[in-house]
Parts: sequence; C-alpha cells; structure tokens
Amino acid sequence: MTEDEGLPFDPKMLDRMANVCIKFGLNLQRGQDLIITSTVESLPLVRRIVEEAYRAGAGVVTTLLSDEEISLAKYRYGNEESFDRAPEWIFKGMAEAFGNNTARLAISADNPMLLSEQDPEKVSRLGKAMSIASKPAMERITNFETNWNIVSYPGSKWAKQVFPKLSEEEAIRKLAEVIFSASRINGSDPISDLRAHHENLKKRQEWLNEYSFSSLHYTGPGTDLTIGLADGHAWKGGASMAKNGIICSPNIPTEEVFTTPHANRVDGFVKATKPLVHRGTIIEGIEVCFEKGKIVKASASKGEEVFLQLLDTDNGSRRLGEVALVPHSSPISQSGVLFYNTLYDENAACHIALGQCYSKCFIEDISSNPKAIENSGGNSSMIHVDWMIGSEELDIDGITREGEIVPIFRKGEWVEDISIP
Repeated sequence: MTEDEGLPFDPKMLDRMANVCIKFGLNLQRGQDLIITSTVESLPLVRRIVEEAYRAGAGVVTTLLSDEEISLAKYRYGNEESFDRAPEWIFKGMAEAFGNNTARLAISADNPMLLSEQDPEKVSRLGKAMSIASKPAMERITNFETNWNIVSYPGSKWAKQVFPKLSEEEAIRKLAEVIFSASRINGSDPISDLRAHHENLKKRQEWLNEYSFSSLHYTGPGTDLTIGLADGHAWKGGASMAKNGIICSPNIPTEEVFTTPHANRVDGFVKATKPLVHRGTIIEGIEVCFEKGKIVKASASKGEEVFLQLLDTDNGSRRLGEVALVPHSSPISQSGVLFYNTLYDENAACHIALGQCYSKCFIEDISSNPKAIENSGGNSSMIHVDWMIGSEELDIDGITREGEIVPIFRKGEWVEDISIP
C-alpha cells in the first residue's frame, strides 16, 4: 500500500495545497532557498511541497521535522538543567538564512494537547528558553525581511481533539475537509479565488488606513476596551510585499486585517470569547484589565496558572503587540468548529496578541530601528500570543485624532456602508 492509499481524504487536495503554497503563499522565486518546518506526520504534504519548490526553480530546500515521542522524551528523561536551554545555533542559522533571502514555510499539524500532562513549570521554563533562543529568527519574520507562509495538515491527534466523537479516520477526513475549504483550494482555480479574496482584504485595510484612527473602542459582553494605535501605524492584511521585494501571503487561511497597537495606550477590560491553547494547556475564560497599556489584573476559569506564567515572561508580555479585525461571518467562524489552533481560531474572530509587535505595520519603514519602533508605541517581547475577543455581539468604533467616532463593526460584522473619507 502506498502512502497516499492510507490517507482518509483525497490526496489530490495535497497536490493543490502544495501548488498554492509555492506559487501563491510563498511566491517562491527561481534560485531562492527554502526552509520548511513540519511534523513527521505531515510528510505527505512536505514531500509534495519540496517537489513543487524544485519544479519552480528553488535553490536549496531544507526540511526540519519534529516528532511527538522525541519531544516528550525530554520531559520523561531530561535532566533538570535541560529545561532552561534551547538550541540557539539552529535559530541563529535560520536568522542568517532569512537575512540572506531564504523563504520560510511552516506546516501546522501539531497535537494541541501534547504537553497537557507534563509539569507546567517545566513547560513554562522550556517555552521561555525557546522564546529567547528563537528571537533572532522570529525578528526576521516579524520584520517581514523575507517571504514566508504557514499552512496546515490534518494531524491525527489534532483531528481527534477537534472532533472527539468521531473515529480517528473520520476525524482526520473531517478536519481535512474543513482545512481545504477554509484555505479556499476547493474551487476550480484556487489561486484566482485566493487573489479575489485578498483584494477584498486590501479594500478593508485601505479604508482603515485612510482614516488613520487614533484608537479603537470595543464593547460587548464582558468587554469595554479602548486600544490606542501606534503612531504612524499601518493596517495590513492578505498578500503583501516582504522587504526582499517578493509579494507573499503569510497565512493560509487568512480573514484578518491587523495593525500595531500603542503599547502604553490600552485601557479597560476585555473577556476572551474562545479558549487559548498554549503549550499544551487549554486556557478558558480569560478576563483581563488594562491600565496605561499594561495588564494589571488577569484571571482564567481554566489554565490560569499557565496564563499568569505567560504574562510574566518578560517586560513586554503584559502589553499588546497586535490588534486584528475579523468578521463573525468568516467561513472559519461559520464552520462552528473550535480548532485549538491559532492559525484557524484567530481567523474566526477579532483578536489581540500579547507581546511582540509587527514592525512592518508602520507607514515608514522603521523595522530596523528598535528605538523608533519603541518611540512610536510598538511593543517588544519574546512572545507573540494571539487570543480571541470577537463575537456576534461585539461592536467596534474608530476614534479619530479629532475625536470623531466612526462605526467599524456592529454585531460582529463590518459596517457595510464604509466609504473612503
């Protein structure tokens, strides 16, 4: 039996995904190198992407694969000191590669509950060590120095978490269907469909950029929050040009437009509308209170210890690095599925992110000037963790520098009669 014969879904959809990854998501250029990170379970897609990359004229394609049992071995047998260390040399090499025009592709298929039964203190320590070690590479990505893309593969443990009442085979089949649909590769011409969708996102971002709001005011159940936006901020969304001059689409799927908030101008309270899965722990019922940009009070009905540890990662982890707008009517939201995966759940609802800002979200190119980013209100941190605050009951108003209030969202949806001011 071949590898494809064992798949509980049409393997031709993986051919489509690989084609979309290389030609649209990454827009890989002839002679360009590529680094792929993935799980071993995703090899049916990895192999196709590598083949597609070389057909497109790729230079050197390098794959870095992870495995559940290998990851768990550290927690079972690793010595105490090993939880405060991470392989810096790998991330330094990746940072150097990204700085030299190497593209980056990540395939998300991880078991969201992999570390759920491990010691939370060790999970937190190793997570912090990994965040410190990976920062050089992460900064290259958040600064958009090269073209990059993230897609998904229906991993078996992930599928069973999403669809626990189904058999493993049925769960994988169901998750695959949802992934392919949300990624918009079901139609006769996926790349044309994606381009049309991204044009719609571009119209939204242009409207927001024309207004250049000073702040956004969110109101809804458990939420009354004002988020100041960074000085000289720019809204982004969909396909855009990386600093190496290549237009790419970082996330497939994507339904968001996003920008950088002001790290010191966030006030009020907000309640999460979906669980956050962080390092194998499900965190539910998040409620926080901000004063002058900083979370001063935080709680969660489940997983609170892990959430509080996350907030104490560094000086910037209690402040915001991203604000993103997603309508409740997005296909991912309407699927009614909780994915336990940020790539999907963040595209089902408006969300905010703790930690590192996206330095590309400024009108002026200040990404290589940390002081200028700080002076503009951009946050700096080792983490960047999204969590969802949107629902069908959320209203959002934009507040201009002159104090004018402009409706943006009503009942979780874009105000339909938006027009360029």
